[in-house]
Amino acid sequence: MTPISGYHHLTLSTDGAQEDFDFYTKTLGLHSVKRTVLFDGVIPVYHLYYGSPNGDASTIITTFPFRKPGVYGRRGTNQSRTIMQSIPKGAADFWVDRLNERGLSAAKSTRFGATRVVFAHPCGIPHELVESDGDTREPIVNEAQGISRAHGIQGIYGASVAVMDRTAMDDFLTVALPLEKEADSDEGLVFRVPDANGVVQRVEVIVDRDSNQGTWTLAGGTIHHLALNTGDEENQMKLRAHIEGLGFTDISEQKDRNYFKSCYVRSPGGALFELAWTTPQGWARDEAPGEIGKTLVFPPWFKDREDELRAGLEEADFA
Repeated sequence: MTPISGYHHLTLSTDGAQEDFDFYTKTLGLHSVKRTVLFDGVIPVYHLYYGSPNGDASTIITTFPFRKPGVYGRRGTNQSRTIMQSIPKGAADFWVDRLNERGLSAAKSTRFGATRVVFAHPCGIPHELVESDGDTREPIVNEAQGISRAHGIQGIYGASVAVMDRTAMDDFLTVALPLEKEADSDEGLVFRVPDANGVVQRVEVIVDRDSNQGTWTLAGGTIHHLALNTGDEENQMKLRAHIEGLGFTDISEQKDRNYFKSCYVRSPGGALFELAWTTPQGWARDEAPGEIGKTLVFPPWFKDREDELRAGLEEADFA
């Protein structure tokens, strides 16, 4: 039995906090799930979470807007390349029209047999909305933004990773994680992420030997990591031991993220993967259920730095 059941979240570093918030909540119709700050290091940077109203795992996109500190990276190969979310069959035309009307260039495309809406975050990170007939999750409705059940994003479909060496990445994904290899063609490789509910979620691997090496640090304009859901601590620790035992020693100890606990591993293809599970209190640890994502909250270990962090954050209207 696999210790993984679907994605937990996807995390990227973006540019301006206001454009980031407006893009995910007003354009894509996701809900604010949590507003907090970067837990690592000393730079005051928001950590913004978006997803379904209750913050269900496998719907969450998180971002670090880096405009104020001015830290930017380079998109390239040996790096996660594209954020992908599921939409209902037949919803692509709605999204092409909506995105173009809002000044975001969008077009339909097909890859690995799936119809996609291809566009980009305002900071340039590629995004795709993928029509999926293998997704039983309830679409995320946002009536205030004009998004109905017929068109709403259902959650994470996956991500694409650009690599120079497809063989090493193939071995990592199928042996270390392990995922199920579904396709191998001139378009690239497709791996199915196991999911106890049968929801289709994937990692797509694209070979790119022409681009420069992409940035691996937390830096604006790049995807930072792809988080897979282990469900609980026992599965997380078993999988961590399995990965490390294979020789993938670039793997972190468990880190407390307040709402979930995480371990990070660098794949040989460059993409950073996270093994995560939600704690029993989850998002309601510091905000009441039904009120999550409404206020700026800090972890207990930053109690003495709250005023300093607030003063250093970029101004934004999160209404």
